[in-house]
Amino acid sequence: MTLRGAQALREELRILKSERRPRIIASIAEARAHGDLKENAEYHAAREQQSFVEGRIAEIESKLGNAQIVDVTTLNADGRVVFGATVELEDAESGEALRYRIVGEDEADAKQGLISINAPLVRALIGKHEGDVAQVQAPGGTRELEIIKVLYL
Repeated sequence: MTLRGAQALREELRILKSERRPRIIASIAEARAHGDLKENAEYHAAREQQSFVEGRIAEIESKLGNAQIVDVTTLNADGRVVFGATVELEDAESGEALRYRIVGEDEADAKQGLISINAPLVRALIGKHEGDVAQVQAPGGTRELEIIKVLYL
């Protein structure tokens, strides 16, 4: 997991524990004050939210506890494409410029340019240097992508 990904998870965990959890507890207490819990939709909705939040807290704590966090700014990768690097590419056929940051599966979001270490594109790029051309098997056939720049941000 990248350092940014770990920080984002820690912030989500902080919000869940210090903001959402207390609000849900207050909602449950208020719903209980209304009386009969069997037919109290507010109570059941609050309990469902509580279950979701507690599950998410456990999931985040587990991920952070088991994660190996990589600070790409401290890596000496010698210009190679590695986990955490930002890669600027150019499609050899169309000339289209692309920019991706290589992240863990939990952080991946292609719309934001965050691509998973397990993606076929990344597997073709790992270990290559600026100026190298990577061949990537895409649904429409093989694409050739030239590595324009490798950044460690």
